[in-house]
Amino acid sequence: MELITSYFPGLSTTQREQLSALEGLYRDWNGKINVISRKDMDGLYEKHVLHSLSIAKTKKFQAGASVIDLGTGGGFPGIPLAILFPDCRFHLVDATGKKIKVVAAVAESLSLTNVTASHQRVETLSRAAYDYAVSRAVAPLKTLIAWTRPLVKAKRNGSLICLKGGDLAEEIAQSGSRPRLTAISTFFSEPWFQGKYVVEVPLP
Repeated sequence: MELITSYFPGLSTTQREQLSALEGLYRDWNGKINVISRKDMDGLYEKHVLHSLSIAKTKKFQAGASVIDLGTGGGFPGIPLAILFPDCRFHLVDATGKKIKVVAAVAESLSLTNVTASHQRVETLSRAAYDYAVSRAVAPLKTLIAWTRPLVKAKRNGSLICLKGGDLAEEIAQSGSRPRLTAISTFFSEPWFQGKYVVEVPLP
């Protein structure tokens, strides 16, 4: 938890308490439903929470913004971002029901009233309902853009913001987009973040 506060020193008491509670909640749920690899649990705050919050280093969501988290898995990046931006609305979706069960339970335990969690496929989501989309390496960039474009409101300067790693040149070329890449290592010094990026694609 000290890792998070070192990079985000302005957290409120409530935000600190919510972030501190994540480890216990995920350890408990992971014992019932394996949503995070066992080897990653010891690095939860670095590999999941701080990684998710890297989006906040490049994008400050305005109050009232609606954000869709596509393929949220166990709730990343959506849950940490919802804690950091309590005045925004987050809709976390995943096609795997057991993962959404965990996400909904964690959000309820943390009293995150700005989070909704749904077990559904992208194709069934309401069109033009969101200001932004976030995701964490659940699909190639070309696919993510195709999923996201109908979901983001037109003429609202929205974007897709995803977390990816490695050599992205071919993936970007295939997407036909011109994203803005920010190396996470520019603001987080831990070696694990080397070669990882926040990728933002303006939409529509």
